[in-house]
Amino acid sequence: MTADRYDALIVGGGPGGLTAAIYLARYHRRVVVVDEGHSRAKWIPLSHNHAGYPEGIAGEELLRRMREQAKRYGATILTDRIETIDGKADAFEARGSTVTIAARAVLIATGVENRRPALDADTHRDALQRGMLRYCPVCDAYEATGLAIGVIGANTHGVAEALFLRTFSDRITLVAQETIDLGADDRAALAAAEIAVAPKPLSRMDFSGDRVALHLTDGSELHFDTVYPALGSDSNNALARQLGVELSDDRCIVVDTKQRASVTGVYAAGDIVMSLDQISVAMGHAAIAATALHNDLRNRDGEGTAS
Repeated sequence: MTADRYDALIVGGGPGGLTAAIYLARYHRRVVVVDEGHSRAKWIPLSHNHAGYPEGIAGEELLRRMREQAKRYGATILTDRIETIDGKADAFEARGSTVTIAARAVLIATGVENRRPALDADTHRDALQRGMLRYCPVCDAYEATGLAIGVIGANTHGVAEALFLRTFSDRITLVAQETIDLGADDRAALAAAEIAVAPKPLSRMDFSGDRVALHLTDGSELHFDTVYPALGSDSNNALARQLGVELSDDRCIVVDTKQRASVTGVYAAGDIVMSLDQISVAMGHAAIAATALHNDLRNRDGEGTAS
């Protein structure tokens, strides 16, 4: 298979990847986005903290508009999964199930995936759309103000999320996913914030009614208006590992102030970089990365000395 050659390959078509595509296309770069279609932004029923949309905007609609904008300026957007990537600056080669792409530079915007509770896909999607299941307190805790909130995950991460949510409601209960693993300091912090701890771990979740029913292992039930799983996330860093870039705590890509990774010609933006996981942050990363990538190519081509 003959490889199509580009100035830049962007892996991931979420807000970060698409912002980078818009910038690079407007820099008259030949740029391709390869996207598997699993951006977490697609889960957002209606984003109210993304500036410029006072009535809110659905995640899928935002991505649709961004794809249209990128294509308007000449970016190519392909649906595929990049399985392997190797090479070096000016000579990277990436292969998916239907494409082989050669590129002078690579921008990784593959994001992370939330660890989900045990729910089938239809139930999960419906619960998100109804606002009964939420993953991002920074994004949407305002909409849960005053509600009865269940936080799933009785460990340090769950405690931190429950304490954060305490700003928005005084009706919060921490529920263990499997085992209750709380130290004395965590229990003291929860008690001081008047956050309840369920006596037994979770057995199953029921979203069929007007409220969420959490069934515990002792047969009892707790009912909430909305639930936040605080089970952590997994970085989509397989391609970064293949390229040998440095990872922080073995998970996220380490970058400099211009979003350059440790391997020349590789850049990263969005949730795959250790930062605040927000659309606005991913877009800021992408603008910086795209501009650095463009200027680095100019420098290698002897066209300037911009950094």
